[in-house]
Amino acid sequence: MTRGNQRELARAKNMKKTADSKKKQDDGLSAAARKERDAQIMQEKQKKAQMKKEEPK
Repeated sequence: MTRGNQRELARAKNMKKTADSKKKQDDGLSAAARKERDAQIMQEKQKKAQMKKEEPK
């Protein structure tokens, strides 16, 4: 008899998980805009890493 309860709990957990993943993924940007944003972020990270590398010790 507890099988039904486990099934309901698993469904609820899965629904929550899928809802959370959709929130993260859907930011309202097109694929090209997302790609441009990510490229900009990576360039900034590379600049920071390069500046840190060149920093005198």
